[in-house]
Amino acid sequence: MNINAYSPQIILGTCIAVLVIMLLIVLGVSRLRSRNRTAVLRERFGPEYDVAVREYGSRPKAEDALEARLRHVDALPVRALEESERRPYLAEWETIQARFVDHPRGAIIEADEMMNRILTARGYLGARFDQRIADLSVNHARLADPYRRANAVVVKAGRNEATTEELRGAMILYRALLDELLRAKTVTMRRAA
Repeated sequence: MNINAYSPQIILGTCIAVLVIMLLIVLGVSRLRSRNRTAVLRERFGPEYDVAVREYGSRPKAEDALEARLRHVDALPVRALEESERRPYLAEWETIQARFVDHPRGAIIEADEMMNRILTARGYLGARFDQRIADLSVNHARLADPYRRANAVVVKAGRNEATTEELRGAMILYRALLDELLRAKTVTMRRAA
């Protein structure tokens, strides 16, 4: 038996080599999980992923916030509307559209209020606009930007600063939102483990 085979330097060197290899494996797995997380969230949130990165200032913070949105909305009673629930909204929309000709500012404010009621009826219970946008982005990511743009016009209209062309554009955006939210089924994608 060779005594040098068990010398402290060899044992220490072997332990360090094993620890370095284990650390490299852990880092590799961690990086792979991070890439998978990013890919899943980019797919789920589309352009809203980039909005979150700009808002939070870093990819990890944005991804944490997006995952928090997923958990929050998973706890909400989000559902599709029944046909009997959709019909009154469609009738109300026709009235709002007709009113737009003579009172565009009032009509756009009514459209925004109706959108809030639809979101509440669907189970998106956020009271503040930023919470409604965050919640909506979970199941309808492509609707978040049009809703944000339409609401910005409503805010301008409230200050009597919106042009008729801006009001018309917001009505078109609200119509698209209405169509999507009244016909849409709830997305039941779960986040990746």
